[in-house]
Amino acid sequence: MKQDIQKIKTLGALKSSRYQTISVKDEMRRNLMHKLKNGEEIFPGIIGYDDTVILELKNAILSRHDFILLGLRGQAKSRILRDLVTLLDEYIPIIKGSEINDNPFNPISRDSLEKIEKYGNDTPIEWIPRTQRYSEKLATPDVSIADLFGDLDPIKAATKRLHYAHEGAIHYGIIPRTNRGIFVINELPDLQPRIQVGLLNILEEKDLQIRGFPIRIPLDIMIAFSANPEDYTNRGNIITPLKDRIDSQIITHYPKTIEHGIVITQQEAWEDRGYSQGKPSPVLHYFREIIEYIAQEARQSELIDQKSGVSARLPISCMEVLIGNAERRALDCRSDKVSLRISDINALIPAITGKIELVYEGEQEGVINVARILIGRAIKKVFEKYFPLPRSGGKNRIENLKPEFESILSWFAGENMITVDIHGDDKEYIKSLEKAKPLETLARKYFPKEFISDDHDIAVAKEFILEGLHQNSFLSKFESENQTTYKDLVESIFNGIPDDDDRDIDLYS
Repeated sequence: MKQDIQKIKTLGALKSSRYQTISVKDEMRRNLMHKLKNGEEIFPGIIGYDDTVILELKNAILSRHDFILLGLRGQAKSRILRDLVTLLDEYIPIIKGSEINDNPFNPISRDSLEKIEKYGNDTPIEWIPRTQRYSEKLATPDVSIADLFGDLDPIKAATKRLHYAHEGAIHYGIIPRTNRGIFVINELPDLQPRIQVGLLNILEEKDLQIRGFPIRIPLDIMIAFSANPEDYTNRGNIITPLKDRIDSQIITHYPKTIEHGIVITQQEAWEDRGYSQGKPSPVLHYFREIIEYIAQEARQSELIDQKSGVSARLPISCMEVLIGNAERRALDCRSDKVSLRISDINALIPAITGKIELVYEGEQEGVINVARILIGRAIKKVFEKYFPLPRSGGKNRIENLKPEFESILSWFAGENMITVDIHGDDKEYIKSLEKAKPLETLARKYFPKEFISDDHDIAVAKEFILEGLHQNSFLSKFESENQTTYKDLVESIFNGIPDDDDRDIDLYS
C-alpha cells in the first residue's frame, strides 16, 4: 500500500485515496508509539542512556514537546538529534515544487495557493523522503535572521515582475524550508540574543513574519536544540524567554560504567584495519578497560577543568592510536602480525593532550605529565581489579603480600632486573620477559584464560604485572627511547639517579 500511494501524482487522486495528513509532532508521536508497542529499538547505537536520556526523550516526543539536549562535549547530542528523523514517515506528499513543503490539503505559501486555484484537483504533487525533512544549523555569531527565517529577494521580484510587498518576493530561510519536518540548532548559546528573540514566535505561536510583512506563515515544525551548560559556554547564554518556551530540557551525561564506555569505543573506533582477515581483534579486554579508565580518571582529575568535560572521543582516539602504534611496529619489524604491548600505551599521549583542558595546577604540571598521570592511574585501577594487592600502605606493606608476589619482589631484590624491548619484534619482546619465571605463575593464576592464549599474550601479561607493580610503588621503572627497565625499588633509591640516557617517571606513581 505504501509503495502504491507514492504513485499518486495529483491532488485529486490523493483526496480519492483517503490519505490523511497529520502534524509532524503527531506523526513522530504515532511512529514512536508503534515502535514501543513492537519492542523496536528507538535510537540504535546510543549506549548507556536507556534509563536516563532516552527515557526522557520518549516522554518529550509523546508529549509533542520541543526540547533541548544540554550536556558537555562528546555526549552523543548531535547523534541523537540526527536519529530523530527515523521517527518520521518514510514519505509524505507536498505540492510539487513547493519551497516550504506545502501540505496539499492545507497549503500556506502564495505560490502553492495559486497553483491549486489554477489547477484544482489536477494540481501536481510529489513525495519527499524523511531525510529531506531534517535540517540543522550550527549557531555561530554570524547567523542572521535572514539565514533562519528569510528575506526579500530583489532578483526574484525583478524576474517575476513582483512588487516588493508581494509574498512571492520572499526568499525563505532554513526554518520555513523545514516546514513539516525537524529543525535543529546546535550550540544554542552561541546564537546572538537578538536572533534568539526571533525564535520566540516559532516556538510559541508556530508562525513567522519576514521583513514586517503583514502576513503570518503558520509552520508545522518540530524544533530541537543542543547546548553546553551555560557556565561552560562563556561566549553567550540562552535568553530566559526562550528557555521558558522550550518545553523539555534533557540533561545528557558521560557513560556511567566502564562497560558502557567499552561498548561505545568498540562501536565507534576504527579497529578493523583489514589485516585481521577474519581473525579476532588484537585488543585484549584489559587494554579496553585501561583506555576507558583513562577517560574516567580524566573526568575526575583535579588537574583537569571538569566544566569543559572530557569527550567520548578521547578513548576512541586512544584506541585507534594504540592499534596504529602496533601496526607501525609490525611494519618496521617486517612482521605480518599486529600485536599490542603494554608499552604501546605510552603512544596514547598525543590522543589525550588535545582533548583535556587543564586548570592552573594542571598547567603547572604540564599537559604531557598530566597525560602520563592519567595513564598510570588507569593501569593501576585495572591491575588491582585482577591482582590481589593490599590496599593499605605502611612499612609492613610487603609482609601483607601473597606468596606469589613475594617471590617476584624477592627475585628483583636479588639485584635482578628486566629490560623490555619496546620496538623490537615479537621474538625479542618475548625473550626480554622470560627471565622472571614467577611472573608467568602469577599471570596464569589470576588472569582469565582468554588473556593468555599464546606466548605473546603471556609476555604482555608479564609486562602488565611489572607495570602494575610499578604503579603500586613496588618496583621502579626507567625508560629510554628503545627500552623500559624494571628494578627493585629499594635498590634504585640507594643507587641514586639513573644514567642520563634514562628518565625516571616514578613521579606519577
